[in-house]
Formats: sequence, structure tokens, C-alpha cells
Amino acid sequence: MTVDQRDSFARRKLLGILSGSWLAQACYAIVRLGVPDLLADGPRGSDDLAAAVGADRRALHRVLRALAAAGVLRQTGAREFALGAVGDLLRTDAPGSAHLVALMQGEEVFRAFGEIVHTVRTGAPAFEKVYGRPFYAYLDDNPEAARTFNESMGGQGVPAALGAVDLAHVGTLVDVGGGTGALLAEVLRAHPQCGGVLLERPDAIARARAALAMDGLDGRVRFVEGDFFTEVPAGGDAYVLARILHNWADERALAILRRVHAAMPPHARLVVLEELLPDGEAATGTPAAAVMVDLLMLVTLEGYDRTEAEYRELLAEAGFDVLTVHRVHGAGSGAIEAVRRG
Repeated sequence: MTVDQRDSFARRKLLGILSGSWLAQACYAIVRLGVPDLLADGPRGSDDLAAAVGADRRALHRVLRALAAAGVLRQTGAREFALGAVGDLLRTDAPGSAHLVALMQGEEVFRAFGEIVHTVRTGAPAFEKVYGRPFYAYLDDNPEAARTFNESMGGQGVPAALGAVDLAHVGTLVDVGGGTGALLAEVLRAHPQCGGVLLERPDAIARARAALAMDGLDGRVRFVEGDFFTEVPAGGDAYVLARILHNWADERALAILRRVHAAMPPHARLVVLEELLPDGEAATGTPAAAVMVDLLMLVTLEGYDRTEAEYRELLAEAGFDVLTVHRVHGAGSGAIEAVRRG
């Protein structure tokens, strides 16, 4: 490769990165308008789609054309478009749908990233500058945003590392901050002897009840509306914190762990499911997906992903002894099992 070819490649790569937000916002626009659902049954003309969603026909055509060029849609005629494998994920009812993710990324997250310089200068989440309050306080005051967030988090799926944890003899599993109940549902289906307790905010509890009822599992779950900074249900055989601690800086993460510690009987186990960043020299191999999630957290939340050693330190300070750590081969996902000290 000549110097000119190398420079040309570098420039194209950089311009692709710089223009990435354009396509992301174009995806957001068609999702907000409902276009992917209208394409579920096959190709349609852009003029027809514009009339159906109340959009300017020329403007919508240009957006659809750009998304087709990027591989999100397929252009099947001069002014006709269809869903491809990528665009199909933007439908509301698609398996593994990213519909709600596109909405949140296009609204609150996009605006927060617009103030990323504030975060880099101060270390404080840009979200708080834009919206005047912390992320979770904003969700408390905005039910629609809370619904979007809770359901999009549920769509992430259960952390793979959970499969490495032996729950065969657990009678009651307490899922602390368990969202809409996806993790509990997976555990209950796999372990008929197990019952569950779900601690969550009221908006998430309502959706969890409905989701677990569809699977016929709601009768095996006690739903507790509450705040894990205030109190955690007592008496469980195992407690799960799945993707919770990384949302908070050390002081608040310790507060959560101490509440769990106070609720746990002596025989109980704590399972922490988190992305485990590489330690030391291995840090150069941090998975790209993990780094991008960390960037998202930087502008929205006070927390951050940690290494295994950092989680061990947190757990020790909160009064736990680590029993074992499970890692998923080829991914950063991990499960840390711990018990109360003494």
C-alpha cells in the first residue's frame, strides 16, 4: 500500500466515523414515524409511505435512499424500498427488535452526546447538564422514557455468564433491580423448584407482571416495588445483581451491596453479573462492544465498567468473600459468586 493509498483509506475511515450519527438519526427518524412496521409485508413506494406517516415525500425518499445505500434497507425500485436483515430489526414486533433502542439512542442519548465535552472537562455525566437531573431521576419524571428504557434493557437478553452459575438447589432467587423479569423467567423455566422475588421501580414491576404472566410464571414470583438504596427483600437463597453495579460510582455501588448484605441469610449467595474489563497489560484487548457501552455510560451515568480486581475490592469492602468467578469464553461477560464474610 502506497502512502497515498494509506492516507486515502484513513480519510475514508475517519469520515465514516464522523458521519455515523447521521445514519443513526436517520434510523431514529423512520422508527419514530413507523416506517419499518409499514414495510413488514413487503416493498412499498416512498410516496405511499410518506402519505401513510404524514411526511414530506421528497424528504422521506432521501432518508430511505441513504439508509438503503448504508445497507439498512433495500431499494427495490426507483422510488420503492423494502426491509433487509438489518432494517427488519427496527420493526416493533421483530425477534430481538432494536426498535426501542433506536428511539432512546435518537432522543435522550443523542442529546447527551452533544455535550460530551462537558463530561470530558468535568467528569460529570452530560445527561445531567442537558436534562437538569440524573438519568434515573429523569426516568421517574418521564413515564414514556422509562418504558422505553426498561423494555430496551429487557431486549438485551440475559447475561451469558448466568449459565455458569449452579442454581439447582436455590429455593428463592431475589433479582435486585431485575427490570421486566427476563432473567427471573429464564431461571424459573430452567429450575422448577425455584421461586423468585423481583425488586424494581413501579413502572418496571407493572411490565414484569405482564411479561411473566404471559409465560405462566407470575404465580412463582413475589413482586416488590422499591429502591435498592433503601431496602432489599430478606430471606432469599441467592441474590442477583445483573448489570446494576456498573451504573454507579463506588460509593453508591457500595451502598447497594451493603443493603444486599443486610438482607442475606448466612447461607445465601450473591451473584454479580457484569462486564469484566481486562486487567493490566491485557487491557489493550478490551472488546470494542464493551468500550462503546462504557462511552455511553460516560455521558449518561455516574458509573463505569470495572475489572475483576475492582469488583473484588468493592465486594470485600461491603463485607463479602468471593467464592468463584466465571467468565464467558470470547466475551467480557462474567459472573462473580460471593457470600457474606464470617
